[in-house]
Amino acid sequence: MKRRMLGISALLVALLAMAGCGGAAQGDTNKASAGTSSAEQSTTGREPDYDGLTVRLGVQGKGGLFGKAQEEKWFEDAYGKLGVNVEWVEFQSGPPMVEAMAADHLDFAGMGNMPPIAAQAAGIKFTIISQLLEGKNNVAIIVPVDSAIKHLSDLKGKKIAVTKGSNAYNFLYRVLEEEGVETSDVEVIQLQPDETQPAFEGGKVDAWATWDPYITLNTLTGKAKVLTDGAATGVLSPSFQLVRADFAKQYPELVTLYLKVLEQTRLWEEGNQNEAYQRYADERSIPIEVVKGMQERSTFINIPVSDAIIDEQQKTADFQLALGTIRTKIDVRAVFDNRYIEEALAQVEQETRK
Repeated sequence: MKRRMLGISALLVALLAMAGCGGAAQGDTNKASAGTSSAEQSTTGREPDYDGLTVRLGVQGKGGLFGKAQEEKWFEDAYGKLGVNVEWVEFQSGPPMVEAMAADHLDFAGMGNMPPIAAQAAGIKFTIISQLLEGKNNVAIIVPVDSAIKHLSDLKGKKIAVTKGSNAYNFLYRVLEEEGVETSDVEVIQLQPDETQPAFEGGKVDAWATWDPYITLNTLTGKAKVLTDGAATGVLSPSFQLVRADFAKQYPELVTLYLKVLEQTRLWEEGNQNEAYQRYADERSIPIEVVKGMQERSTFINIPVSDAIIDEQQKTADFQLALGTIRTKIDVRAVFDNRYIEEALAQVEQETRK
């Protein structure tokens, strides 16, 4: 593909500036203990000092699963027992989240597969601690429902909207390459989702590479149809839970606690689907059938990351290096650590049996 047509993303430039343009390996981030079953134990064997500590939790958009958790104060209650405060920080997409982590303004964030690659290549210190989405149907290229575009090759000469640095950005360029469509044959418009929606509805762009809920919101309301997605192409776009590396090193037991409460929140949704789906429908003022479609396309999980998914993440990193969006070859395995999620799930299972 023609690298000169792409350039370096604004996200990468910002991260490189903060990280001194380094592409340092992150093997040391995986040496932190995953914590013990007691939140009273630290890596030094001494009781941890939480005096004045605030845990900053990043979310994309309002409502949804985290909306229920915020309303019930499940995270606040769990951390509050230890004297730890909780602050919620809202974002539109993953790239601004890793920027916030790089500036030590955010501790936890869930996002797609591409932002962590750009961050790791820039030397930002973080750890991937669980997988949140499978990645087959949660990213797609959509076109207006009455569009004449039927195949990827029909995108030649068309305007395609995408959020730079997102998982949809990676998906778009990977499927274009596999189809043999040169980047010079399309016009890529870089927009955030709130900018893209009116542009898409107004006919100012011909296609939109995006993620859910935008896929389902547009397809089930009759505004769009899916041109292709991960299930059709085999290009996976899993989502992950990240933690700031320094936070994990200093407070491993609080990382485990985060994943434990997240799993308990997920289990609430699983056991109360009717209530959950109606809640999500009311939040967005959309029919509950649309919510059910969103849940089917993007079922929330919270599991250890398999070797197969890590291998797929390496493929994505190597592709982005060839594309020119990152400048340093990275070993993605260095930023994955399943010990936190394994401990958290064990604690949830143990408590469930009581």
